[in-house]
Amino acid sequence: MSEAHWYVVHTYSGYENKVKVDIEKTIENRNLQDQILEVSVPMLPVVELKNGVEKKADKKMFPGYVLINMVMNDDTWYVVRNTRGVTGFVGPGSKPVPLTEEEMASLGFHREEDVLVDFEVGDMVVVISGAWKDTVGAIKAINDSKKTITMHVEMFGRETPVELGFAEVKKM
Repeated sequence: MSEAHWYVVHTYSGYENKVKVDIEKTIENRNLQDQILEVSVPMLPVVELKNGVEKKADKKMFPGYVLINMVMNDDTWYVVRNTRGVTGFVGPGSKPVPLTEEEMASLGFHREEDVLVDFEVGDMVVVISGAWKDTVGAIKAINDSKKTITMHVEMFGRETPVELGFAEVKKM
């Protein structure tokens, strides 16, 4: 079996999320989970100022494009290429070209290394960076796929759940 790489697919503007959902449905229906591993519409968190009010929002990093981590073969090419809203793969002519490690790193994607953490729900941790630095709390939940933990912090006299990356906390 050949190796999976990231490919860029061009879509009609505004169709990025629909294409992502449709490809994910097809993966499930055709049982292609081992060939099309991930479909991504990279987002950038931005703060918009509307009527004097700051509002957090996500903005597409590459409007009109979807990134797909997949094993390229006739089946997967056909599935992606024939998804409604897809205009084609990015690459010279009709040959899709995978992104290089360098290109992926420059986009903020890193080779997925399995991070082994010695956290368990209930462990006491201290936040080592960010807005909650030096805050101490107990882990309420762990999300391995997102590489985050959820802990409660006291804000305005009440417990509030906060999601933090594995790298932002350390065990006490």
